Amino acid sequence: MTHNNFKIREIQPIDNPKIASAIRKVLIEFGVPKVGTAYADVILDTLYEYYNSKNCIYYIIEKDGEIFGGAGIKQLDNFEGNVCELQKMYFLPEARGIGLGSRMMAICLEKAKEFGFEQCYLETMPYMVDARKLYRKVGFKNLEAPMGDTGHYSCNLWMLKKL
Repeated sequence: MTHNNFKIREIQPIDNPKIASAIRKVLIEFGVPKVGTAYADVILDTLYEYYNSKNCIYYIIEKDGEIFGGAGIKQLDNFEGNVCELQKMYFLPEARGIGLGSRMMAICLEKAKEFGFEQCYLETMPYMVDARKLYRKVGFKNLEAPMGDTGHYSCNLWMLKKL
């Protein structure tokens, strides 16, 4: 899939350092705490390996060999039930505001349905305003408390969507 010369594709092993760098840049840009968020995840440098198992996937946004962001779907950690989590959806500024977020969201949610998940959960921060608008636009609803235990205790907004 291409959009303004950007391509969305599945992650490959060679993408690991570039996507980790892109995610960290976005988190720093937004002033996200380095602990209790995706920034501190030990798997951030090995996303290909982390998502290379049953019923999970990670997509990359690429243009001219450079990585501008990504997003993934995986079973919600430490939760009993058929719920996946939208994970590590971060885009560098060049990939924002041109419809890639909506496209990535559609691809991830469709894949979650294919995997047989019944609901999709996500965690975010109050100041990620544009991301929260997108989540609400596609049907995510606010929750009063977190589900499962992702280890992202600094993320204080939780949302859920029926698939």
